[in-house]
Amino acid sequence: MTKAQATERLVEIGRDFHRRGWALGTSGNFSVVLERDPLTLAITESSVDKSRMTADQILLIGIDGKLLEQATGRPSAETLLHVAVAQTMRAGAVLHTHSVWSTVLSDYHSGRAGFFIENYEMLKGLSGVRTHEHREWMPILENSQDLALLSQQATTLMKECSELHGFLIRRHGLYTWGADLDEAIRHVEILEFLLESVGRRQMMELS
Repeated sequence: MTKAQATERLVEIGRDFHRRGWALGTSGNFSVVLERDPLTLAITESSVDKSRMTADQILLIGIDGKLLEQATGRPSAETLLHVAVAQTMRAGAVLHTHSVWSTVLSDYHSGRAGFFIENYEMLKGLSGVRTHEHREWMPILENSQDLALLSQQATTLMKECSELHGFLIRRHGLYTWGADLDEAIRHVEILEFLLESVGRRQMMELS
């Protein structure tokens, strides 16, 4: 995928995810791997309204998270997390959403470091999952302004649980990925559906 193609898709995703309530305001960030060696990502600029993104707000960064081209903006503050996922999971795209359900559940279950999602038909939309009887572990990392540390913790988590399709950051949202951008988008759709289903069911059980 060229930078022009990635830019067009990421701008489109920003508007779609905003419309669906997954990246309101300036929340969320998205990236696509353009080259593997050396690692080069197209990533959304920091602090931009995803419903109004423009082509010049998609930036090129390298493995160190620094810009590879002249730009007026700066990469997302969470660039190092995107690099960590791209490297550790060999992902072709990384998408971070900030929905209500991912935020609430990441807080509610934080004391247990995560929770299982199981016996939902929609689980079969995740790469490699063939049955609704699958148990998907959704780990939760504590949020931190130290992005280098948070990226290291995410890397350790992904190496220990190589079958993960995503993880939550407490009170912050969902990170998921895919072999390419289409798979990453599907994983967002599947996981956001599942998170809302789990959250609504738990609300009913508590009422």
